[in-house]
Amino acid sequence: KNRFLNLREVGINIYNYISTGEHLSIFMLNRIIPSSQGRLDQDLAISAQALEEVFFDKVEDVEIISGDFTVYDLTVPYVHNFVGGHTPCLLHNTVTLHQLAKWSDARVILHIGCGERGNEESEILIKFPEMTDPYSGRPLMERTILIANTSNMPVAAREASIYTGVTIAEYYRDMGYDVLLVADSTSRWAEALREISGRLEELPAEEGYPSYLSSRLAEFYERAGRVKTLGNPERIGSVTIVGAVSPPGGDFTEPVTTHTLRFVRVFWALDPNLAYSRHYPAINWIQSYSAYVETVSSWWEENIDKEWFKLRHEFYQILRREDELLEIVRLLGPEALPDDEKLILDVARMIREGFLQQSAYDDVDSVCKPEKQVEMIRLYVKFYELAAHALERGIQLKDIRAMKIIAELIRSKSTIPNDRLDLFDELEKKMEEEFKQLMISVSTGVSVGGR
Repeated sequence: KNRFLNLREVGINIYNYISTGEHLSIFMLNRIIPSSQGRLDQDLAISAQALEEVFFDKVEDVEIISGDFTVYDLTVPYVHNFVGGHTPCLLHNTVTLHQLAKWSDARVILHIGCGERGNEESEILIKFPEMTDPYSGRPLMERTILIANTSNMPVAAREASIYTGVTIAEYYRDMGYDVLLVADSTSRWAEALREISGRLEELPAEEGYPSYLSSRLAEFYERAGRVKTLGNPERIGSVTIVGAVSPPGGDFTEPVTTHTLRFVRVFWALDPNLAYSRHYPAINWIQSYSAYVETVSSWWEENIDKEWFKLRHEFYQILRREDELLEIVRLLGPEALPDDEKLILDVARMIREGFLQQSAYDDVDSVCKPEKQVEMIRLYVKFYELAAHALERGIQLKDIRAMKIIAELIRSKSTIPNDRLDLFDELEKKMEEEFKQLMISVSTGVSVGGR
């Protein structure tokens, strides 16, 4: 308390920072430090001295864009954007890969940092020991192997890191473990191949890459899979490879991306537009695909839910239809659509906010078990069916949009834990009751409307 009084004496009020969570700017920090220098403890004094070694980039331009989305108002050339002059916002796949490493159902995690920045590898070394393995309760680092070959290391080491990692993965696979291998990124590995090929004076192919690039990629990805190993006792192990591809400028036609898409059957397309709109994970659900849907459908139907394939198809069709309707909305505006198509846009928005978006910092929303996924999908599909039926019965769209159940559906991702699936049954009954009340209001003439 005495410290706060001392700051007020020099005209500094920090109530907003300690009570409402407002971010402290560099300007205000530079005012606070001299005023409280004598009261700083040793750790804070070290942090204050570190400011002398920080280089602040020049702000090139300040631009305000009006709209219902997050605005990046400060642009610093060649680095990440800044949000309101606070900390840099990392718009890449690091958080997604960290979530895979934490929540994947694997006994061993192999992270290969191939040609990435050194600060990303140091971030893993700092954060992973602090993260807890949800299956064992031990630090996540105890089941993680990190192979770091940063961009300033020799090119030959960068090429070898991929093969070293997958060989270690096969070693644990043969012991009967399930292994997740994350390669970040295979584009830097391919660039190392190109540089070595150039020094060997080999004949270059497309964009200077060696002609054997496709075969090397195929050799790498074909080492993934589930195997029944030889010997006693009988063991079944697996290697799952997640390769991050970083095409320059987001060009999906460059050789590394095109060859990778030839050999893999699952593709997650990271969309910068989703990241700019604060939609995480920023995976585009239209461009992404999986060729294993029919293969795994039997497992889902036997172990999770018999209607999984049907529910997934209806769920995806709503999102596909939304993507088509957005083209019309951009040209003519939303009012040009009939109510049934406006309903599709509303339900798709609910799906995006309540199902596709996930917070890595929310204890409940951070991971969603298959059983919970199916329950959520079922509720969204049923809401759409009931709402479409209500429109046909004469309920106005504005009345459907005003339903309280919509907010509860969206919040269910973070309010209903994985072990309380019975709460979805209560939510379903509540939704049916609210639609029933809407129908009664039309039949009694309380709220008469049509399309």
